Amino acid sequence: MKAARKLTRRAARTASREFLAEGPQAVREALAVVPGPDGSCVHEVFATPEATQRHRELFQAAQAAAVDWWSIEPEALAGLTDTVRPQGIVARCRQIDVDLLDALTGQPRLVAVCAHARDPGNAGTVIRCADAAGADAVIFAGESVDPYNGKAVRASAGSLFHLPVVITPDVPSALDALRTAGLTVIAADGQADRDLDDLHDDGTLARPTAWLFGNEAWGLRAQDTAGADLAAAVPIHGRAESLNLATAAAVCLYTSARAQRS
Repeated sequence: MKAARKLTRRAARTASREFLAEGPQAVREALAVVPGPDGSCVHEVFATPEATQRHRELFQAAQAAAVDWWSIEPEALAGLTDTVRPQGIVARCRQIDVDLLDALTGQPRLVAVCAHARDPGNAGTVIRCADAAGADAVIFAGESVDPYNGKAVRASAGSLFHLPVVITPDVPSALDALRTAGLTVIAADGQADRDLDDLHDDGTLARPTAWLFGNEAWGLRAQDTAGADLAAAVPIHGRAESLNLATAAAVCLYTSARAQRS
């Protein structure tokens, strides 16, 4: 039943090309997006009277962007969210993902690709890590979770609004496009013969790089790993069996960022 509700919500978001951004940080970053041909990416904001008083700067930002601000009671706002403790403010936004080829213009140097990633918390955290590491885009390929899922949006902590996000169903085509754009595709694979230290030491990570990450439970599919230019493991120096997706992504992206800035 819970899975059915998630599918229904995703279908509704896809059909409307809209999503909800909850919390002051997400609303702040959404309002800061430079208006495009369709105007602000925020259609309207709903906030409790208390949140309106607490976040006057957001109210003023909405006014400056000609975005409607609606004061509603906490019970009504709770109906818009899926959190146990709503933060009192929600923005209705238009979806802002971009076409793959558009995301790869301008000679990108660092891209994160999630192939068949399913956990929304991990998805949002990967976006946040990619943003912090200075990546140029994040791609959700194959049967990946919807990055506009409420949990994913919250986990991104506003970074969803900072860098291009791509949604594409075809992993091989995405990898081909990345190579055409001049990036080396590296599969993050815990069983790989080489590791991050090797690639950093031999200069590989100084090149424009796209990191390919797999599913939280089973990692990368064999055909996706085969579609990469090479594979590398995150070295495990202690007794941990592995790292989770978001943590591994943070390590890989920051190692590349360091190599590219050396």
